[in-house]
Amino acid sequence: MKVLPADAPERAELEAQGWTVVARSFGAQLDAHTVDQPRLQGLVARAVDVGSMRELSHADVDAVLALDALTIGDYPGSIATQHTPLDRQRATPSESRRAFGVLLESGELVAMTFVDLDGADAETDFTVVHPTWRGRGLGVAAKAASVLTLLADGVTRFRTGGSADNAAILAANDVVGYVRDEEWVTLEPGGH
Repeated sequence: MKVLPADAPERAELEAQGWTVVARSFGAQLDAHTVDQPRLQGLVARAVDVGSMRELSHADVDAVLALDALTIGDYPGSIATQHTPLDRQRATPSESRRAFGVLLESGELVAMTFVDLDGADAETDFTVVHPTWRGRGLGVAAKAASVLTLLADGVTRFRTGGSADNAAILAANDVVGYVRDEEWVTLEPGGH
């Protein structure tokens, strides 16, 4: 298996040799100066109909692990977009790994996004929503909350990506304001 930029010259050579595209992935960016803060605040406010939206902390690790275990099989794509199950360390937010989520009144976590920070740059690791609660804008709300909070903390560049076969995350990113700027393909040799 090989992962290449979609426009890489090597792709045409491999396809001519019988390799086939088995998955597509993307990268997208949102720059601080283009963020529509009132719009994102509106997206976050919609989550209030379901529960509370807030930044997650070490006290939420069990809820994070439970939602991760429930949704581990829900990530489309291939090796370029695989989600490794969280362990306790990766599920624990920190100064360089921030997390945001929607919690029901019962305390159950139904949507979350994790973002890794490097100076003024933020990269979304993943965003996921409980299967029962999908289609209500909760993933969008979590991503919007992360952008608003991190923008206030001085982040100037937001990156995200995932499977180009994941219509929900593509739509969520578009609504938040991310602009796709990378396309990748995963190829497998013919006969496999």
